[in-house]
Amino acid sequence: MAAPVRHVGHYIQRNSRLLLNNFEQLWGHRTFGCTPLQQQTAEAIKESTETIVIPRKKTWNKEAVLEALAATVSRDPTAYPYQFQDDPYLNPRTYPEFMLFSLSQESGRAAAKYFVNSNPKFFTKDFAEPHIPCLMPETVTLCLEEVSEEALKERINLRKVKAAVDMYDQLLQAGTAVSMETTHDLLDLICIYCDRDPVEDKGPQTEDTEGAEEVKRKKGRVRWASDLLNSTWRENNNAERIFNLLPERDTQCYSALIRGMVKHGAYEKAFSIYTDMLNNRLTADVHIFNALISAAPEVRYKYNERWDVITELLNQMRQQKVQPNLLTFNSVLKALRRCGSLARAQSVHTLNEMKAVRIAPSLASFNHILAIFFKGASRQANGDILQEVMSELAGTSFTCQDPDDVHFFTSAMIICMEVKDLEMAYKVQKLVEVNENWRLMGDSYQRSIYYGRFFSLLCMMEHIDVVLKWYRRLIPSLYYPTYQALRELLQALDTDSRLDLLPTIWKDICTLGHYNKSALVEELLSLMARDKHSPEVQESFAECALEVKSVFDGEKGKPSLEWSASPLSDVTSLLLRASKTQQAWTMLELFKSKNRVPAEGLLDEFLSACRSEGSPQMAVELVQMSSAFCLSATPTLAKRTLAEFDLTEEQRSILSELESAGEPSE
Repeated sequence: MAAPVRHVGHYIQRNSRLLLNNFEQLWGHRTFGCTPLQQQTAEAIKESTETIVIPRKKTWNKEAVLEALAATVSRDPTAYPYQFQDDPYLNPRTYPEFMLFSLSQESGRAAAKYFVNSNPKFFTKDFAEPHIPCLMPETVTLCLEEVSEEALKERINLRKVKAAVDMYDQLLQAGTAVSMETTHDLLDLICIYCDRDPVEDKGPQTEDTEGAEEVKRKKGRVRWASDLLNSTWRENNNAERIFNLLPERDTQCYSALIRGMVKHGAYEKAFSIYTDMLNNRLTADVHIFNALISAAPEVRYKYNERWDVITELLNQMRQQKVQPNLLTFNSVLKALRRCGSLARAQSVHTLNEMKAVRIAPSLASFNHILAIFFKGASRQANGDILQEVMSELAGTSFTCQDPDDVHFFTSAMIICMEVKDLEMAYKVQKLVEVNENWRLMGDSYQRSIYYGRFFSLLCMMEHIDVVLKWYRRLIPSLYYPTYQALRELLQALDTDSRLDLLPTIWKDICTLGHYNKSALVEELLSLMARDKHSPEVQESFAECALEVKSVFDGEKGKPSLEWSASPLSDVTSLLLRASKTQQAWTMLELFKSKNRVPAEGLLDEFLSACRSEGSPQMAVELVQMSSAFCLSATPTLAKRTLAEFDLTEEQRSILSELESAGEPSE
């Protein structure tokens, strides 16, 4: 064992020297008896290491991990929208519940915010981790009572319009000069809220309060009548008074006043203030021009005069060397929507000008273009415009740059529905699915319109298998269908001869809360009872008919529907075809209790079912029921029963009397 040990020791010693030599080459601050070549190599390595820059630590935003996890999963089409997943019991399962839940959620949020902001002393502790400032109570209590510019800034930050104006007047009376920056902020505050304190979120409304304020719905949003009245610009309000008291007025002061006047309906006065600014040899900013361009249709009545005003403002922008932005061109396009026939040519010129100054159009720009070209009777003739727009937007990811961006997808889908262009609808939907473009679809009302038109177009023009694929994909995670949409689905099933799926659709109708729509239920029954099918399908139809009957009878806690002759006949016929004769007889008795008259064809079908089951007594009673309804088919039914059934003498006597009583006298 000694020899191997010596060899191992020699091997370690030799390799240790090699490692030492490598170490000396890497660290040249000591020679360790190195050769000159080794010293040069070490010095070169030392110089190269001094130039190495260690990269800074990579920082990630707080949502990076959540975004990475979200990218690994896809949307669950069977799940309810995220905003409704607080409590599974309260998840809306029907369209009325969806509307009620949405309004209740907003009302609850407003009530909670009102309570938190009104009682901040109860919410001084923050145990949340991580800290979320937007969920903490806002500071609404004034802390500075002395007359100072700092107190004025506090009132401006808290949006206390009247308190800020009072503090400004006190400063002027005390001879204290207010900085121009604070004055700008004050004018902006007054002009935004039209010289009134912003309406605070109130708690639950009482009946008297609700009766005093008229609720107006416009584009799916509820607005209070008091808000509409408060948005009117008053003559010589505090904004104008403070503006006139200023010893020096710069462009920002004029900008606040002009934009406030345009926002609150004082269009003529806004142009007058702009003229006064030009007379004082001041240059306007881009915000002033944007506001005036949007107000141009309000100050002129003729289309060409409106365009002349817009052209003059654009020329003045060029003369004053004011660089336009995206909102400038969008304001022009929006104003062109009210300029009649000349709008089409000018809108194309506007888009070309945007490209010339290297400003990319936003979704709002294309929404205005669609509104200009698809107007009135010309909607059907301008399909190429939508094709060009979608070709340009294909595969693009958007961010919100204009408040009107959220209207594009809904407008595009409405146009696809009107021109019956399914291929274009698919392109619009594909654009929605690019990255996070779905965020620009607007509120729940706009999304409902979008998916409603899309689903209607699918039912109208697509194969039923594709329709059902989209049906499972959209409902209920993205779209709560109206009963009209479900009627279109029933028609699509009828067109492609897939009526065997009607019982499944009925379950969805119940789940979505449309079982109380009589027109929808009657159409479902009519489709099931129109033709005869295989025994398996007829059995499923009969089970579905019994469930429908429970809805009409008000069972299972559901509101009852009014029986008419049509659904009574359809349910009876479906039960007969599934050999449920006894239950069908119960339906015939309902005819009498509901004062409804059965169709003669139904009685013939019922008589055939009695013959198949060998039930002469039920056949006799059927003829007697026909006589009670005074039907003209009674003699025919009696004659047929006498010929096809093995009857007793008593039964034959009864039928003979009914046959002779129904025959016309000579």
